This record gives sequence, C-alpha cells and structure tokens, in this order.
Amino acid sequence: MKISLKKKKLNTGKYSLFIEYYKGTITDKDGKVKHNREFEYLKKYLIIEPKNKIERNKNKETLELAEKILSIRQAEYHQGKFKIQNTNKSKYNFLQFYHLKKEERYQSDKNYDNWEAAQKHIEKFCAPNTTFNDINIDFIKDFQKFLHTEAKTKSGSPLSQNTKHTYYNKFRACLRAAFEEGYLRENIVDRVKSIPMGETHREYLTMDELQALYRTPCKISILKTAFLFSCLTGIRWSDINKLKWSEVRDEGIDGNEVGIHRIVFAQKKTNGVEYLYISKQARELLGERKNNEDRVFINLHYSAHMNMILLRWCMYAGITKHITFHSARHTNAVLLLENGADIYTVSKRLGHKEIRTTEIYAKIVDKKMKEAANIIPELKINI
Repeated sequence: MKISLKKKKLNTGKYSLFIEYYKGTITDKDGKVKHNREFEYLKKYLIIEPKNKIERNKNKETLELAEKILSIRQAEYHQGKFKIQNTNKSKYNFLQFYHLKKEERYQSDKNYDNWEAAQKHIEKFCAPNTTFNDINIDFIKDFQKFLHTEAKTKSGSPLSQNTKHTYYNKFRACLRAAFEEGYLRENIVDRVKSIPMGETHREYLTMDELQALYRTPCKISILKTAFLFSCLTGIRWSDINKLKWSEVRDEGIDGNEVGIHRIVFAQKKTNGVEYLYISKQARELLGERKNNEDRVFINLHYSAHMNMILLRWCMYAGITKHITFHSARHTNAVLLLENGADIYTVSKRLGHKEIRTTEIYAKIVDKKMKEAANIIPELKINI
C-alpha cells in the first residue's frame, strides 16, 4: 500500500490536505479494473496564493503538521504489517504526541491557547525522552502533585485552582487520545480523580454603584465610555479594544419604533462570530459613526496605569470593591439575571461555550435573594 499526502483545490481559495491510501487495483464483477483508494481528510488547509509573510508562515506550519501526521500513518502501517504495532506505539515519545494533538487544534479547536500553556508545564514535568511505556497511574498522580506544588505562573505565583483544573484537563485529553489511538493499552487516566474546578469570587457592580460611576468623572474619558459599554453589553476588553465601526450595525427601527442596534464581531478568545443586540443607551455611548475601518475606542490601551485609573475612578465614586475591567462583564451578567433574563440567554450573550460557566452568576443572584428575605426588620409580636 502507498500512503501519500495530497491536496484538493477548494472554491474558498485554499487547498484541503488529505492522506491517500492507495491499495492498488481491483477488478469488479464486470471485469473492469478500478483503483482502490481510501482517504483521510485532515481538516488542514493551505492558502493557495499567500499575500504576506504571516500567511506564508501559516502555510509552512500547516504543511509541516500534515507531513508529521503522514509520517505517523506510514509508520503505523509498517508496524502493523510486521505485527509489531503495539510495541512500537508504546515507545513513541509522549511530548511529541502531545505537540501533535495540540497542533491538530490550531484551526478547529478554540482551546489551542490552553493546550499551549499546559504544554509548557508538561515539558517541565516530563523528561524529554518520556514514552508511553513510562506512563502509569503514579505518573499521572505525580503530574497532579507537580501542578499543586511546583508549577508557577510567569510572575512566579502558584497556579490558581481553575488554572490547574484547565491544564490537567488538557493532559488528560491527550492521554485519552493516546488510548483511543493505541499508544496506551489501558485508559488509565480515568482511574485517577481529576482536579476539581474551584469556586471563584467574581466582583461586580450593583445598579446603584454603576449609576454612581456614571456620575463620577474619570481621568481617561475613553476608559469610562468603554467600561460602561462593557457593563451594558458584556463584551470583553479584547473585543472592545479591537472593535471597528464596520462591526457596529444600525438596522433601523422595529414595529415598536425602537432602534435596532447590533454588534457583529469575531470573539478574540474563541474566534466565534457573534451577533449581539445592544440597547439604545449602549449605542448612544459610542457617539457618531466614523469610517468603517476606524476603531470605535481610540487610544484605549491595556496597562497597569489604565487599571490604576479605573480603580481611582471607582474610589472617587465611593466604591471600595477591587474592580477590574473584566468586572464589567460580571456586572452585565448579574444585572441581566436580576432583571429577568433566563440563564440560557445570558450564556449566549456572553459567548459561553458551557452553561455551567454562566451558572456561577445564577448562584450570585440566588445568594442575594436569600439575603433579601431577612432585610425586613422583625415585627414586635408574639407568635
């Protein structure tokens, strides 16, 4: 059998890469000779006419990944042909396999950045020559211990509970894939208890606090506008910072004579396209429309100085909470739930991939409801 890498031209201006398994020819019942081929589509694409260095580098990386997959498929065939497949697969380098699984998510999976961040810690934990023969339950537990006791952030701080949960999940997903593809004989990772997600404190503003902020001057006016816009829409800093006027859609009025406004944008975190309706007040915060390619929020920069200005603005408004720009997103979620929006709608508006992420805000609202039950002073009566 001949195993080779092929490409097919698409109408999108890209080549689709696939592996062809050519098994020779067969003769059908009518005596016609036909080629016997099977195909494995890699879901990897090359730009046919790259226009710049970035696109050329992207083509190079994609082709290198496809060639690595081809090499593995060719090795797997020869291992199977000589009946040594299981033995050889168990000797495959674990770090190389993890890298391959990570790169497979480059264009299709939204967790690529998390896989890459986890890889840095896995590489610190593993010896460079670690193979699947070295992986057992103790190996998995030792990695968990490493995340709890030795792994550090870039600033040298211990990892948060949720970060440990995320990194371990990528490690676990890699080992599950290894089992499914025959590199591990047993799905041992499911025999080890996972690292649970931790409860996080999400600071947010009440409606009264938000109103106080609006009345209070801010040293950087564009920061004030952007923060209030995020409170009213739930849009992340990264998406606000890159928002262009071409993504702001003013679509006339509906049957109730109310203006319809939408933001159509690709979330930087997930790369998913969002169609987000915004209120009239949120649209008014943006001011007059400019050229399509102009940024909506000009001279907005993420920095320690900007964060300090935000904190001082809150202090001048009488707010003592530790507010960050991301608190605006938390504020939007809580205000929506408090004012009757269902959790599914809130989840869709915030662009959450899983409803359980949004449920954290529902717990906040539920806690406030419990507190409200006891705020009325007790009557002086005998029961």
